[in-house]
Amino acid sequence: MFGWRKNKIEENTLDIISPVPGQVVGLEQVPDEAFSTKAMGEGFAVQPDKGEVRAPFSGKVAHIMNKSKHAVLLENEDGIQILIHVGVNTVSLKGEGFVSQVVTGQTVEQGQLLLEFDIAKIKEAGLSYITSVIVPGGQEKIQRIEGLQEEEAVLRVYY
Repeated sequence: MFGWRKNKIEENTLDIISPVPGQVVGLEQVPDEAFSTKAMGEGFAVQPDKGEVRAPFSGKVAHIMNKSKHAVLLENEDGIQILIHVGVNTVSLKGEGFVSQVVTGQTVEQGQLLLEFDIAKIKEAGLSYITSVIVPGGQEKIQRIEGLQEEEAVLRVYY
């Protein structure tokens, strides 16, 4: 009669697979406090075997660092964002050793090549090439983030 409904909470999820081939490690392994203390947000890191960053889910490129090409911000269809940041202090290379395969605003499919990076060139500069995958803090839709022990997905974001 009054149209009362039970409050039903529906959660959407976003599974994040590793965008870089290599050994998945905790953020505390990243030699940069912004990442290792999770000041930037929750996530994981990868010690890369190969200098490729692929889209961990389908969505769009929200932002790519055009000059340095060392980081990309991806967004799923519901507006959940993740940051993929190659190396520590690699912005200092000013794009040397990095090739972007996408542009800001571009739609991408899961598995699509986003960036290529030269591991040897980063090492030669005396920098770490460990790659951080972060769910930036401050995203109001996000209810919780859970680490997974599955073969493919590393993190699950509930929103």
